[in-house]
Amino acid sequence: MFLKTIYRNVLDDVYEYPILEKELKEFQKILGMHRRHTVDEYSPQKKNKALFHQFSLKENWLQHRGTVTETEEIFCHVYITEHSYVSVKAKVSSTAQEILKVVAEKIQHAEEDLALVAVTFSGEKHELQPNDLAISKPLDAAGRMHVYRKDLADTLNPLAENEESQQRSMRILGMNTWDLALELMNFDWCLFNSIHEQELIYFTFSRQGNGEHTVNLSLLLQRCNEVQLWVATEILLCSQLGKRVQLVKKFIKIAAHCKAQRNLNSFFAIVMGLNTASVSRLSQTWEKIPGKFKKLFSELESLTDPSLNHKAYRDAFKKMKPPKIPFMPLLLKDVTFIHEGNKTFLDNLVNFEKLHMIADTVRTLRHCRTNQFGGEMSPKEHQELKSYVNHLYVIDSQQALFELSHRIEPRV
Repeated sequence: MFLKTIYRNVLDDVYEYPILEKELKEFQKILGMHRRHTVDEYSPQKKNKALFHQFSLKENWLQHRGTVTETEEIFCHVYITEHSYVSVKAKVSSTAQEILKVVAEKIQHAEEDLALVAVTFSGEKHELQPNDLAISKPLDAAGRMHVYRKDLADTLNPLAENEESQQRSMRILGMNTWDLALELMNFDWCLFNSIHEQELIYFTFSRQGNGEHTVNLSLLLQRCNEVQLWVATEILLCSQLGKRVQLVKKFIKIAAHCKAQRNLNSFFAIVMGLNTASVSRLSQTWEKIPGKFKKLFSELESLTDPSLNHKAYRDAFKKMKPPKIPFMPLLLKDVTFIHEGNKTFLDNLVNFEKLHMIADTVRTLRHCRTNQFGGEMSPKEHQELKSYVNHLYVIDSQQALFELSHRIEPRV
Protein backbone atom coordinates (compact mmCIF):
# COMPACT_ATOMS: atom_id res chain seq x y z
CA MET A 1 0.00 0.00 0.00
CA PHE A 2 2.90 2.33 0.81
CA LEU A 3 4.42 1.81 -2.64
CA LYS A 4 1.06 2.24 -4.35
CA THR A 5 0.45 5.53 -2.52
CA ILE A 6 3.83 6.92 -3.66
CA TYR A 7 3.15 5.64 -7.17
CA ARG A 8 -0.17 7.50 -7.32
CA ASN A 9 1.48 10.71 -6.05
CA VAL A 10 4.23 10.46 -8.68
CA LEU A 11 1.55 9.80 -11.30
CA ASP A 12 -0.22 13.02 -10.30
CA ASP A 13 3.00 15.06 -10.48
CA VAL A 14 4.40 13.65 -13.71
CA TYR A 15 2.44 16.11 -15.85
CA GLU A 16 3.93 19.09 -14.03
CA TYR A 17 7.38 17.52 -13.74
CA PRO A 18 8.07 15.39 -16.87
CA ILE A 19 11.49 14.42 -15.44
CA LEU A 20 9.62 12.01 -13.12
CA GLU A 21 8.70 9.82 -16.08
CA LYS A 22 11.73 7.56 -15.59
CA GLU A 23 10.92 7.14 -11.89
CA LEU A 24 7.36 6.26 -12.84
CA LYS A 25 8.61 3.37 -14.97
CA GLU A 26 10.79 2.17 -12.08
CA PHE A 27 7.75 2.19 -9.77
CA GLN A 28 5.83 0.15 -12.31
CA LYS A 29 8.66 -2.39 -12.34
CA ILE A 30 8.77 -2.50 -8.53
CA LEU A 31 5.03 -2.97 -8.24
CA GLY A 32 5.18 -5.70 -10.88
CA MET A 33 7.97 -7.46 -8.96
CA HIS A 34 6.12 -6.97 -5.67
CA ARG A 35 3.11 -8.86 -7.01
CA ARG A 36 5.34 -11.77 -8.04
CA HIS A 37 6.95 -12.12 -4.60
CA THR A 38 5.41 -13.73 -1.55
CA VAL A 39 5.05 -12.06 1.83
CA ASP A 40 7.67 -14.42 3.27
CA GLU A 41 10.33 -12.96 1.02
CA TYR A 42 9.91 -9.60 2.75
CA SER A 43 10.18 -11.04 6.23
CA PRO A 44 13.13 -10.16 8.55
CA GLN A 45 14.94 -13.28 7.32
CA LYS A 46 15.17 -11.64 3.88
CA LYS A 47 15.39 -8.06 5.16
CA ASN A 48 18.86 -7.14 3.89
CA LYS A 49 18.16 -8.40 0.39
CA ALA A 50 14.76 -6.71 0.24
CA LEU A 51 15.96 -3.39 1.61
CA PHE A 52 19.10 -3.34 -0.49
CA HIS A 53 17.01 -3.90 -3.60
CA GLN A 54 15.46 -0.48 -2.98
CA PHE A 55 18.93 1.09 -2.84
CA SER A 56 19.87 -0.56 -6.11
CA LEU A 57 17.56 1.84 -7.96
CA LYS A 58 20.11 4.59 -7.35
CA GLU A 59 20.93 4.90 -11.05
CA ASN A 60 17.56 6.54 -11.75
CA TRP A 61 16.77 8.18 -8.45
CA LEU A 62 20.01 10.07 -7.76
CA GLN A 63 21.99 12.83 -9.31
CA HIS A 64 25.03 11.25 -10.91
CA ARG A 65 27.96 12.28 -8.77
CA GLY A 66 29.78 9.04 -9.01
CA THR A 67 29.97 6.80 -12.07
CA VAL A 68 33.43 6.56 -13.58
CA THR A 69 33.71 7.39 -17.28
CA GLU A 70 36.70 7.49 -19.62
CA THR A 71 37.23 11.20 -18.93
CA GLU A 72 37.18 10.85 -15.13
CA GLU A 73 40.22 10.34 -12.94
CA ILE A 74 41.13 7.52 -10.57
CA PHE A 75 44.19 6.47 -8.55
CA CYS A 76 46.63 4.20 -10.30
CA HIS A 77 49.43 2.51 -8.30
CA VAL A 78 52.67 2.08 -10.24
CA TYR A 79 55.17 0.03 -8.24
CA ILE A 80 58.79 1.18 -8.36
CA THR A 81 60.07 -1.62 -6.16
CA GLU A 82 58.33 -4.53 -4.46
CA HIS A 83 57.09 -2.38 -1.56
CA SER A 84 56.98 1.18 -2.91
CA TYR A 85 54.77 2.83 -5.50
CA VAL A 86 53.83 6.17 -7.01
CA SER A 87 50.15 6.97 -6.68
CA VAL A 88 49.17 8.50 -10.03
CA LYS A 89 45.96 10.45 -10.42
CA ALA A 90 45.07 9.66 -14.02
CA LYS A 91 42.16 9.44 -16.42
CA VAL A 92 40.69 5.98 -17.04
CA SER A 93 41.62 6.42 -20.71
CA SER A 94 45.33 7.17 -19.97
CA THR A 95 47.93 5.43 -22.12
CA ALA A 96 51.04 3.67 -20.84
CA GLN A 97 53.19 6.53 -22.17
CA GLU A 98 51.22 9.14 -20.20
CA ILE A 99 51.53 7.15 -16.97
CA LEU A 100 55.23 6.46 -17.54
CA LYS A 101 55.94 10.17 -18.10
CA VAL A 102 54.47 11.04 -14.69
CA VAL A 103 56.36 8.27 -12.89
CA ALA A 104 59.68 9.05 -14.62
CA GLU A 105 59.41 12.68 -13.53
CA LYS A 106 58.53 11.66 -9.98
CA ILE A 107 61.48 9.30 -9.50
CA GLN A 108 63.80 11.48 -11.64
CA HIS A 109 64.70 8.88 -14.24
CA ALA A 110 64.90 9.35 -18.00
CA GLU A 111 61.58 8.21 -19.48
CA GLU A 112 63.26 6.45 -22.42
CA ASP A 113 65.19 4.22 -19.98
CA LEU A 114 62.01 2.91 -18.35
CA ALA A 115 59.16 0.59 -19.32
CA LEU A 116 55.71 0.04 -17.87
CA VAL A 117 55.13 -3.65 -17.16
CA ALA A 118 51.96 -5.46 -16.10
CA VAL A 119 52.93 -8.19 -13.64
CA THR A 120 50.36 -10.85 -12.72
CA PHE A 121 50.31 -12.44 -9.26
CA SER A 122 51.57 -15.65 -10.86
CA GLY A 123 54.71 -13.76 -11.99
CA GLU A 124 53.96 -13.36 -15.71
CA LYS A 125 55.19 -10.07 -17.19
CA HIS A 126 53.75 -8.12 -20.10
CA GLU A 127 55.37 -4.91 -21.30
CA LEU A 128 52.80 -2.24 -22.13
CA GLN A 129 53.37 -0.41 -25.42
CA PRO A 130 53.23 3.44 -25.43
CA ASN A 131 49.69 3.62 -26.83
CA ASP A 132 48.25 0.74 -24.78
CA LEU A 133 45.55 1.64 -22.26
CA ALA A 134 47.31 1.45 -18.91
CA ILE A 135 44.28 1.15 -16.62
CA SER A 136 41.95 -1.84 -16.75
CA LYS A 137 39.78 -3.66 -14.22
CA PRO A 138 41.08 -7.11 -15.17
CA LEU A 139 44.64 -5.96 -14.39
CA ASP A 140 43.60 -4.66 -10.97
CA ALA A 141 42.13 -8.06 -10.15
CA ALA A 142 44.96 -10.14 -11.60
CA GLY A 143 48.11 -8.19 -10.80
CA ARG A 144 49.70 -4.76 -10.71
CA MET A 145 51.81 -2.31 -12.74
CA HIS A 146 55.57 -1.98 -12.29
CA VAL A 147 58.22 0.30 -13.73
CA TYR A 148 61.24 -1.61 -15.00
CA ARG A 149 64.58 -0.28 -16.22
CA LYS A 150 65.75 -1.07 -19.76
CA ASP A 151 69.42 -1.96 -20.23
CA LEU A 152 71.42 -1.49 -23.43
CA ALA A 153 69.98 -4.69 -24.87
CA ASP A 154 66.44 -3.53 -24.03
CA THR A 155 66.19 -6.28 -21.41
CA LEU A 156 63.83 -5.34 -18.59
CA ASN A 157 65.22 -5.27 -15.06
CA PRO A 158 63.50 -4.23 -11.83
CA LEU A 159 64.87 -1.13 -10.08
CA ALA A 160 67.05 -1.83 -7.07
CA GLU A 161 65.35 -1.39 -3.70
CA ASN A 162 67.29 1.77 -2.81
CA GLU A 163 68.00 3.05 -6.30
CA GLU A 164 64.96 5.30 -6.58
CA SER A 165 65.39 6.77 -3.09
CA GLN A 166 68.96 7.80 -3.91
CA GLN A 167 67.66 9.60 -7.00
CA ARG A 168 65.02 11.54 -5.09
CA SER A 169 65.71 15.04 -3.82
CA MET A 170 64.33 16.59 -0.65
CA ARG A 171 62.07 18.87 -2.71
CA ILE A 172 59.45 19.05 0.01
CA LEU A 173 61.77 21.06 2.27
CA GLY A 174 61.79 23.88 -0.27
CA MET A 175 57.99 24.00 -0.56
CA ASN A 176 55.80 26.53 1.21
CA THR A 177 53.85 24.68 3.93
CA TRP A 178 50.62 26.71 3.59
CA ASP A 179 50.58 26.26 -0.19
CA LEU A 180 51.29 22.54 0.18
CA ALA A 181 48.39 22.19 2.65
CA LEU A 182 46.18 24.21 0.28
CA GLU A 183 47.03 21.87 -2.59
CA LEU A 184 46.18 18.88 -0.34
CA MET A 185 42.85 20.60 0.34
CA ASN A 186 42.27 21.17 -3.40
CA PHE A 187 42.92 17.49 -4.09
CA ASP A 188 40.82 16.18 -1.18
CA TRP A 189 37.96 18.58 -1.90
CA CYS A 190 37.77 17.33 -5.48
CA LEU A 191 37.34 13.77 -4.17
CA PHE A 192 35.04 14.72 -1.28
CA ASN A 193 32.78 16.87 -3.45
CA SER A 194 32.30 13.92 -5.84
CA ILE A 195 30.95 11.57 -3.15
CA HIS A 196 27.22 10.98 -3.34
CA GLU A 197 25.45 10.73 0.00
CA GLN A 198 24.13 7.25 -0.78
CA GLU A 199 27.68 5.94 -1.22
CA LEU A 200 27.83 5.84 2.58
CA ILE A 201 24.64 3.76 2.59
CA TYR A 202 26.02 1.31 0.02
CA PHE A 203 29.29 1.08 1.94
CA THR A 204 27.44 0.27 5.17
CA PHE A 205 24.60 -1.99 3.97
CA SER A 206 26.50 -3.86 1.27
CA ARG A 207 29.32 -6.29 1.93
CA GLN A 208 30.68 -5.24 -1.46
CA GLY A 209 31.44 -1.73 -0.24
CA ASN A 210 34.36 -1.28 -2.61
CA GLY A 211 32.20 -1.78 -5.71
CA GLU A 212 31.05 0.55 -8.42
CA HIS A 213 28.50 2.25 -6.15
CA THR A 214 31.18 3.55 -3.73
CA VAL A 215 33.90 4.63 -6.18
CA ASN A 216 34.43 8.17 -4.88
CA LEU A 217 34.15 7.24 -1.22
CA SER A 218 36.70 4.47 -1.69
CA LEU A 219 39.08 6.93 -3.40
CA LEU A 220 38.94 9.37 -0.47
CA LEU A 221 39.52 6.56 2.05
CA GLN A 222 42.42 5.32 -0.05
CA ARG A 223 43.82 8.85 -0.19
CA CYS A 224 43.69 9.13 3.62
CA ASN A 225 45.74 5.95 3.91
CA GLU A 226 48.22 7.12 1.27
CA VAL A 227 48.82 10.49 2.97
CA GLN A 228 49.60 8.63 6.20
CA LEU A 229 52.09 6.36 4.39
CA TRP A 230 53.55 9.35 2.48
CA VAL A 231 54.45 11.13 5.74
CA ALA A 232 56.24 8.04 7.09
CA THR A 233 57.95 7.36 3.74
CA GLU A 234 59.36 10.88 3.35
CA ILE A 235 60.75 10.92 6.90
CA LEU A 236 62.22 7.40 6.82
CA LEU A 237 63.89 7.85 3.42
CA CYS A 238 65.82 10.82 4.84
CA SER A 239 69.09 9.44 6.19
CA GLN A 240 70.49 12.80 7.43
CA LEU A 241 69.42 13.60 10.99
CA GLY A 242 69.33 17.39 10.49
CA LYS A 243 67.09 17.21 7.43
CA ARG A 244 64.92 14.58 9.09
CA VAL A 245 64.28 16.99 11.98
CA GLN A 246 63.35 19.67 9.43
CA LEU A 247 60.96 17.22 7.75
CA VAL A 248 59.16 16.38 11.00
CA LYS A 249 58.78 20.11 11.77
CA LYS A 250 57.49 20.63 8.22
CA PHE A 251 54.81 17.96 8.58
CA ILE A 252 53.70 19.35 11.97
CA LYS A 253 53.21 22.75 10.31
CA ILE A 254 51.36 21.19 7.35
CA ALA A 255 49.03 19.37 9.79
CA ALA A 256 48.33 22.68 11.57
CA HIS A 257 47.56 24.35 8.22
CA CYS A 258 45.24 21.48 7.21
CA LYS A 259 43.30 22.06 10.44
CA ALA A 260 43.16 25.82 9.76
CA GLN A 261 41.89 25.12 6.22
CA ARG A 262 39.27 22.75 7.69
CA ASN A 263 40.62 19.68 5.91
CA LEU A 264 40.26 17.17 8.75
CA ASN A 265 40.81 14.16 6.50
CA SER A 266 44.42 15.09 5.63
CA PHE A 267 44.92 16.52 9.14
CA PHE A 268 44.18 13.13 10.73
CA ALA A 269 46.26 11.30 8.11
CA ILE A 270 49.36 13.46 8.74
CA VAL A 271 49.10 13.22 12.55
CA MET A 272 48.67 9.43 12.27
CA GLY A 273 51.66 9.29 9.90
CA LEU A 274 53.82 11.09 12.47
CA ASN A 275 52.54 8.68 15.13
CA THR A 276 53.32 5.57 13.05
CA ALA A 277 55.45 3.22 15.15
CA SER A 278 58.35 3.33 12.65
CA VAL A 279 58.46 7.15 12.95
CA SER A 280 57.62 7.63 16.63
CA ARG A 281 60.53 5.36 17.64
CA LEU A 282 63.08 7.78 16.12
CA SER A 283 64.21 9.11 19.51
CA GLN A 284 67.26 10.99 18.15
CA THR A 285 65.01 12.87 15.72
CA TRP A 286 62.28 13.74 18.21
CA GLU A 287 64.85 14.88 20.82
CA LYS A 288 66.01 17.61 18.44
CA ILE A 289 62.49 18.93 17.71
CA PRO A 290 62.16 22.40 19.35
CA GLY A 291 59.82 22.72 22.33
CA LYS A 292 57.30 24.96 20.54
CA PHE A 293 56.86 22.34 17.79
CA LYS A 294 56.44 19.57 20.36
CA LYS A 295 53.79 21.68 22.11
CA LEU A 296 52.00 22.38 18.79
CA PHE A 297 52.06 18.69 17.88
CA SER A 298 50.69 17.76 21.32
CA GLU A 299 47.78 20.18 20.76
CA LEU A 300 47.11 18.72 17.32
CA GLU A 301 47.30 15.18 18.71
CA SER A 302 44.66 16.02 21.33
CA LEU A 303 42.12 16.50 18.50
CA THR A 304 42.67 12.90 17.41
CA ASP A 305 42.09 11.58 20.95
CA PRO A 306 39.47 8.78 20.63
CA SER A 307 38.26 9.05 24.24
CA LEU A 308 34.59 9.88 24.90
CA ASN A 309 33.76 8.86 21.33
CA HIS A 310 36.18 11.37 19.77
CA LYS A 311 34.63 14.27 21.73
CA ALA A 312 37.56 16.65 21.08
CA TYR A 313 37.30 16.18 17.31
CA ARG A 314 33.50 16.36 17.23
CA ASP A 315 33.40 19.59 19.27
CA ALA A 316 36.07 21.25 17.12
CA PHE A 317 34.49 20.10 13.85
CA LYS A 318 31.04 21.33 14.90
CA LYS A 319 32.41 24.85 15.38
CA MET A 320 33.99 24.94 11.91
CA LYS A 321 32.04 26.66 9.16
CA PRO A 322 31.60 24.97 5.76
CA PRO A 323 33.19 24.23 3.40
CA LYS A 324 35.02 21.60 5.40
CA ILE A 325 36.15 17.99 4.96
CA PRO A 326 35.36 15.55 7.80
CA PHE A 327 37.53 12.62 8.81
CA MET A 328 35.69 10.09 6.64
CA PRO A 329 36.62 6.83 8.47
CA LEU A 330 34.96 8.21 11.62
CA LEU A 331 31.82 9.24 9.72
CA LEU A 332 31.60 5.73 8.28
CA LYS A 333 32.10 4.29 11.75
CA ASP A 334 29.11 6.34 12.98
CA VAL A 335 26.86 5.05 10.19
CA THR A 336 28.05 1.46 10.72
CA PHE A 337 27.48 1.73 14.48
CA ILE A 338 23.87 2.87 13.92
CA HIS A 339 23.32 0.10 11.35
CA GLU A 340 24.76 -2.76 13.41
CA GLY A 341 23.40 -1.55 16.74
CA ASN A 342 19.78 -1.29 15.58
CA LYS A 343 17.54 -3.78 13.79
CA THR A 344 16.31 -2.74 10.35
CA PHE A 345 13.00 -4.54 10.95
CA LEU A 346 10.94 -4.69 14.16
CA ASP A 347 7.95 -7.04 14.19
CA ASN A 348 8.04 -7.24 10.38
CA LEU A 349 7.89 -3.42 10.14
CA VAL A 350 10.65 -1.11 8.90
CA ASN A 351 12.50 0.55 11.78
CA PHE A 352 12.22 4.13 10.51
CA GLU A 353 13.87 5.53 13.64
CA LYS A 354 17.09 3.74 12.65
CA LEU A 355 16.85 5.02 9.07
CA HIS A 356 16.28 8.59 10.32
CA MET A 357 19.43 8.34 12.48
CA ILE A 358 21.44 7.13 9.48
CA ALA A 359 19.98 9.91 7.31
CA ASP A 360 20.93 12.56 9.90
CA THR A 361 24.51 11.28 9.97
CA VAL A 362 24.75 11.09 6.17
CA ARG A 363 23.44 14.67 5.90
CA THR A 364 26.78 15.75 7.37
CA LEU A 365 28.11 15.58 3.80
CA ARG A 366 25.48 18.05 2.62
CA HIS A 367 26.24 20.46 5.47
CA CYS A 368 30.00 20.31 4.81
CA ARG A 369 29.39 21.22 1.16
CA THR A 370 26.97 24.10 1.84
CA ASN A 371 29.63 26.44 0.44
CA GLN A 372 32.11 25.52 -2.26
CA PHE A 373 35.84 25.56 -1.60
CA GLY A 374 37.60 28.28 -3.59
CA GLY A 375 41.28 27.67 -3.02
CA GLU A 376 42.45 28.12 -6.59
CA MET A 377 46.13 28.83 -7.12
CA SER A 378 48.15 30.41 -9.85
CA PRO A 379 48.60 27.47 -12.27
CA LYS A 380 52.13 28.44 -13.31
CA GLU A 381 53.48 29.14 -9.84
CA HIS A 382 52.04 26.02 -8.22
CA GLN A 383 52.29 23.46 -11.01
CA GLU A 384 55.16 21.68 -9.23
CA LEU A 385 53.17 21.59 -5.98
CA LYS A 386 50.12 20.20 -7.76
CA SER A 387 52.16 17.51 -9.49
CA TYR A 388 53.82 16.59 -6.18
CA VAL A 389 50.51 16.28 -4.31
CA ASN A 390 48.69 14.50 -7.14
CA HIS A 391 51.36 11.80 -7.43
CA LEU A 392 52.56 10.82 -3.96
CA TYR A 393 55.45 8.39 -3.54
CA VAL A 394 54.77 5.87 -0.75
CA ILE A 395 56.11 2.65 0.72
CA ASP A 396 53.13 0.43 1.53
CA SER A 397 54.91 -2.24 3.56
CA GLN A 398 55.13 -1.75 7.33
CA GLN A 399 58.04 -4.20 7.43
CA ALA A 400 59.96 -2.15 4.84
CA LEU A 401 59.25 1.05 6.82
CA PHE A 402 60.51 -0.57 10.03
CA GLU A 403 63.68 -1.74 8.28
CA LEU A 404 64.32 1.82 7.09
CA SER A 405 63.62 3.11 10.60
CA HIS A 406 66.15 0.75 12.19
CA ARG A 407 68.69 1.52 9.46
CA ILE A 408 68.68 5.29 10.08
CA GLU A 409 68.44 4.96 13.90
CA PRO A 410 69.55 1.48 15.04
CA ARG A 411 68.25 0.16 18.35
CA VAL A 412 70.73 1.02 21.10
